[in-house]
Amino acid sequence: MAGNPALSKWESTVMSSNRPAAPPAPPASELENMYNQPAYGGPTFPPTGNKGYGGGSGDGSGGAPTRYMTLDDVVVRFASMLAVLFAAGAVAWALVPRDNVAPVLLIGLVGGLGLGLYMGWTMRVNAVTALIYSACEGLLLGVVSRAFNDRYSGIVVQALAGTVMVAAGVLIAYRVGAIRVTTKFTRVTIAATIGVFGLMLVNLVAYLFTPDGLGLRSGGPLAVIFSLLCIGIAAMNLANDFAIIERGIKHGADQKFAWFAGFSLMVTLVWLYVEILRLLGYARR
Repeated sequence: MAGNPALSKWESTVMSSNRPAAPPAPPASELENMYNQPAYGGPTFPPTGNKGYGGGSGDGSGGAPTRYMTLDDVVVRFASMLAVLFAAGAVAWALVPRDNVAPVLLIGLVGGLGLGLYMGWTMRVNAVTALIYSACEGLLLGVVSRAFNDRYSGIVVQALAGTVMVAAGVLIAYRVGAIRVTTKFTRVTIAATIGVFGLMLVNLVAYLFTPDGLGLRSGGPLAVIFSLLCIGIAAMNLANDFAIIERGIKHGADQKFAWFAGFSLMVTLVWLYVEILRLLGYARR
């Protein structure tokens, strides 16, 4: 999960290699010669050979990457994943019979969870796995969103608007410096993320003994507080994602990392959307 332990794992792996200190400024004559040379093609940090994500060739040989990652790379890949998610969600919403959603739910849940865990753990993400993951998430969210919308008309539009507003707010706050992603901030975010998912697992187990589990998803005051907590932690993860992507670009990450960055952003935004959808559902009861 983004900002999430998976993305932070990549940063700790790639950024752990010590970069050499910047050389002293060259004399004026050398600067003039450099100015007359062809356009500069990007940073020239030494390769790290970290599965293609940190400046290595991706084959373990430690060769220089074919091209360094840019912000455009991340935006384009994330946009393609988002387009696939919305397309799959629209198909599930419009075509899956309401009395037979179990197969689609199973495909979306197992496929999304399985691929998500694989990509997050191995940090091996490419166009095929990222887009298949997006399709699985789209199928799952399409069916779930329609069920919510059937019960509470218009709630999906509200949840989408809320997700966009929170994401945009975090991005603006990060860009203007209102949110400073320090080492302590990252550690707190990772610990909080692991903590809330641990509570979710305990809540699932508690359902075996009581109808409401721990009450974290029952719709009562505790459930509202828990959803607000999850939304806050998801927002922290987004800030962490933005910071790690920015540092990846600055430190010359391989362009292949853009798929992993897009995947991590997708995981965080999906979680944020689901929690906002739940919170609005509680409010509509």
